[in-house]
Amino acid sequence: MPNYQGVWSLSTQMQNRTGWPTFGPSGDTGYFAGYGNAGTYYADIDWIGLTTAGNAYDFGDLTQARGSLAACSSSTRGVFIGGEISGATVNTMDYITLASMGDAVDFGDVRKVIQGCSAMGSSTRGVINTSVPSSSSNKDIDYISIASTGNSTLFGELSTHRNFTATFSSTTRGCFSGGDTFTDGRSNVIDYVTISSTGNASDFGDLTTTTRLCTGFSNSTRGITAGGDVSGNTITYVTISSTGNATDFGDLLSARDTGAGCASSTRGFYAGGIGTGDDNVIQFITIASTGNSTDYGDLTRDRFAFAGISNGHGGIA
Repeated sequence: MPNYQGVWSLSTQMQNRTGWPTFGPSGDTGYFAGYGNAGTYYADIDWIGLTTAGNAYDFGDLTQARGSLAACSSSTRGVFIGGEISGATVNTMDYITLASMGDAVDFGDVRKVIQGCSAMGSSTRGVINTSVPSSSSNKDIDYISIASTGNSTLFGELSTHRNFTATFSSTTRGCFSGGDTFTDGRSNVIDYVTISSTGNASDFGDLTTTTRLCTGFSNSTRGITAGGDVSGNTITYVTISSTGNATDFGDLLSARDTGAGCASSTRGFYAGGIGTGDDNVIQFITIASTGNSTDYGDLTRDRFAFAGISNGHGGIA
């Protein structure tokens, strides 16, 4: 970096601007967007670096202020899906370019209005739980091509109808865990799909308890489900390439639900949510090990019923 001792003219400093420090998303980065409560909705998007602890920074805004939305991402683009605005459910999809701070841009529409939805995906495709609470028989899953824009397409069906599921993926498989069944209450079911194909989900195994409003994230080998309105501070994991029941991983800092998650290849993050204490806390785990979460920093505001993505989750690498 140039040594700016003494008084330099602006033109001289501009000649040396390549040596200036830069600020903005780079390396392993996570993003959190939206929030809604008691008739108040927010459009702001936060970003955090995933390798060192610290607080979130402002990235930009969604095209619509909304809560209870879903999200998926490749290494370059993040897509935010559906949600609720002032009591009305929407089919909006918008996207951001992860390396460039700024506001979201219209992507297309989900086939139907959805809220309390969830999504995951690979480096090329996003898969969305589009089950809606107005119909107990609706088990739909949709998909999108993340690199393009356009409306979603029917993928298949979940094994049971539910929303407010946790989601996670490897490069080949995507999973939906837990959720609200609309008629029978909470679920412990884990489903999986092969992301590159289409078709109905298959049974993977069960969570350690029935729960909804839980949060998921993963690296390429392990899928994590954390929190929930029954499981509280519980963190569990599965090996995505196999099938079987979830295993206890450790505990969150406190019991919470409706948080958002994201991950790098080594770390998983649980942000915000409703619980005891501050609802702006970001906490993390080391995915390859087991143990309790650790405080990482704070979001720019209290948030719940929002969405999280990253540029290096398990579906990418």
